[in-house]
Amino acid sequence: MRWMRTSGACEICGTALPGPSGSGGRPARYCSGACRQRAFRKRAAPTGRDHSHPDHPRPDHSHPDHSHPDRSHPRHSRPDSGTPVRPLLGHEPVRALDSFIGRRRELSRLRALLKTSRLLTLTGPGGVGKTRLALEFAHSLRRTTRLVELDSVASGAELPQAVAAALGVGEHGGRSGADAIAHALADHRVVLVLDNCEHLAEHCARFAAELLGRCPRLRIVATSREVLRVPGEVVFRVGELPVSPALPSRSEGPSGQERTPDALRLFLERAAERSPGFAPTAAGAAAIAEICRRLDGMPLAIELAARRIGALSPDEILTGLDDQLSLLTDGSRTGPGRHRELSAAIDWSHRLLDPQEQTLFRRLAVLAGGFDAEAAAALCAEEGDGTARVLRTLCALEAKSLVVRMPGGEPGAAGPTPAQDGTPPAPAQDGGRARFRQLSPIRAYALAKLAESGELHDTWRRAVAWLSALVEPAAHETFPDQTRGPQTRERENLAAAIAYAAAHGRPPHPPLALALARVHFQTDQPSATRALLEGNPARDTPYEAMGLALAARAACQQADPTAALRLAERAVAAERRRGEPAGLANALDARAAARLREGAFPAAIADFTECVAIVSALGRPADEAWCSHHLAWALLHEGRAAEAGALMDACLPVLTAQHAWCRKAAALHTAGTVRLELDDPATAGELFTRALRVVPRMSFHALYPLEGLAIVAAEEGAMKRSLRLFAAAAVARARLDSSPDPVWRRRMEEAAATAEAALLPAARSGAKASGRRLSWQQALAYALGDDAPAAGGLRENPLTAAGGQIEALTGRESTIAELVAEGLTNREIGTRLGVSASTVATHLDRVRDKLGLRSRTQIALWVARARHHPAPGHETRAQPWRTAPDREPLWGEVS
Repeated sequence: MRWMRTSGACEICGTALPGPSGSGGRPARYCSGACRQRAFRKRAAPTGRDHSHPDHPRPDHSHPDHSHPDRSHPRHSRPDSGTPVRPLLGHEPVRALDSFIGRRRELSRLRALLKTSRLLTLTGPGGVGKTRLALEFAHSLRRTTRLVELDSVASGAELPQAVAAALGVGEHGGRSGADAIAHALADHRVVLVLDNCEHLAEHCARFAAELLGRCPRLRIVATSREVLRVPGEVVFRVGELPVSPALPSRSEGPSGQERTPDALRLFLERAAERSPGFAPTAAGAAAIAEICRRLDGMPLAIELAARRIGALSPDEILTGLDDQLSLLTDGSRTGPGRHRELSAAIDWSHRLLDPQEQTLFRRLAVLAGGFDAEAAAALCAEEGDGTARVLRTLCALEAKSLVVRMPGGEPGAAGPTPAQDGTPPAPAQDGGRARFRQLSPIRAYALAKLAESGELHDTWRRAVAWLSALVEPAAHETFPDQTRGPQTRERENLAAAIAYAAAHGRPPHPPLALALARVHFQTDQPSATRALLEGNPARDTPYEAMGLALAARAACQQADPTAALRLAERAVAAERRRGEPAGLANALDARAAARLREGAFPAAIADFTECVAIVSALGRPADEAWCSHHLAWALLHEGRAAEAGALMDACLPVLTAQHAWCRKAAALHTAGTVRLELDDPATAGELFTRALRVVPRMSFHALYPLEGLAIVAAEEGAMKRSLRLFAAAAVARARLDSSPDPVWRRRMEEAAATAEAALLPAARSGAKASGRRLSWQQALAYALGDDAPAAGGLRENPLTAAGGQIEALTGRESTIAELVAEGLTNREIGTRLGVSASTVATHLDRVRDKLGLRSRTQIALWVARARHHPAPGHETRAQPWRTAPDREPLWGEVS
């Protein structure tokens, strides 16, 4: 006889149940099918009771146990106790009354992360929108969600009570605090949103770890300006709203709204709520875009600014941003106090810093252009402090979202930006050092604190000393005006230091003024270069002659040879008095360039010859090769092509092996021009083609070799090709407002006249019209022989046509996308383009934004697809040559 053992009672009627048979199996829960059906109805009922059964009366909804049932949970029985599970109380997060703008990628990424992680922490600076994003995310879930607001909780001891009150959990059965909460949540499939954890970070970390350990179906979403550092925690960095337009994907369609940056959309919608019918003019829209840019895309700051519409115009708001903290007030009365004005939001974070962190936080505000640990140490390290200690403090500020890492990454690094999907951005690097910055509203607050502390002037003194030491090595180079250095990276900091000196009636520090002038010169801003140097000559200092030589080069850029020669004469005289050979070579080089512009070729040759002799004696072969290249160009102007050819044969291998692409391109063009003068168009064409392949496709430097290939075509009898290339180059020059060297212009005019004379009028007009219709990429492809002419122009380059998506990329961004597809790292791309790896990383971030891509691999795949499947007949509207990249002087502008 098989023993029958009971395993409890029927969960519905209480009848004793037999245990499993000897063959095994689960114990029964119900005595009959009828009770099983009643159990089903009981589980399906809103309150968890079977209202059809006479033994179970309808509930009294006035009782708190039935006021807010958990309707999302299908089970209401504890499997271990056989008793009904008490419904989860508390309230769902209340939906905001205003619209939610953007953040679609962030929401999608959050949903994916929550599937694999149980603790998700949204971090970011105050006012970036962490709470709003968390609430929108909670509303998008198909789970029960409960919100616990912690901003008013003063201490960790009050944390369990605050959570219990929000959940409606009372103390029963001797349980209290976290124990009672864990017992109440044990069987619920719930997402708990803990908002504003930063001031209780340690307590929230312990509390979350305990709840997650005891409640297997619980998920926690925390918002905090500092990560909780709990094992298994996934950190999601909430970035600022994009301030540049993001083009829609193919599936989204060409919606005009999608093309509007999220920051601008937020401003417009909030302004329309404040002033119904608000519709900005074109000038007003431009002012709003600048407002969003000045506010770094910070949602809270943008909303506060938009609330001024009606009382102020966009232009007046933009002007008022000079005092951001006083303008950006009057937030929502129903929101947290820290969101009612911007300074309150930042002050909330500032009060949580220890004294050392507060000191670093306010002193860093003088570095408007960003900083690394070395810069922070120069400004903030006291006696006994090292860079390592300052770096620890800097990382603590970054963890508390009071400084942010600048976009970028190590060479070859890939990853999305925070504004796209919230993942931590790779740090901007220069020489392996991460670079940080303070967002504009936070920096304004820090500057106010710095002024209150009485440390403002001393901090600026430290900043000037650090910047001066940083740019000082350039003074010992032969041609510092042609060498990019740290001054390019520190451009904004140099400008801020000079502006501070001017605001206090002091002349700018000479090394800083010279360094910033070099940046202006290398980015084609000769007027700014001369204004900075000629108004501050730094008389009787080593910087006087260097400044005069640079001002002479800037005057050459402006086609002002008379002023250039006057300035260069003064530079040479000052360097001869000083007796510094490298400085004299630099000044002679500048004077020779001015003499070339004036047409004084023998005098220019004399200066270049002396320059080569000086540099040769210094034992600097690379500089000697560069001077020899300049001398060869001057000899060409004098008609001494054979001598120029001998010089180029000697210096070209050195220049192409050691120098940046811009110098390689200039040397290759000079060598090609020499070959033309020596009646060797085939070799000239090869050299021009090499130059065109060295230069980035969207670079200003491509104009001269493009025109060189047009001359070669005329020499070889390809007259239509010659006129097409001349016409395309002329369009590009007109848009750039650029003019060629006079001698080079005469050479082009001769070749163009030869080509025109060889063609009938109709063929001549057709060739020119065809060339004018070519886009920049089409013209380059045609010049290189990568495409053939077709009716109405050439086939569009796939990077500017495919899908209509890439048309918003600048020339530099398109070039970088192509180089990424070739497998180059950021450092290799920077070397190829003559820029820093951090600059490449910044451009790469913009490419990701515009294409909606997340990694280098996706960019490479997109480029490969675009090359093989271009959009037929698409005419790009991009004009990449409008934004010329950083450039060094070409031959004819020899510096």
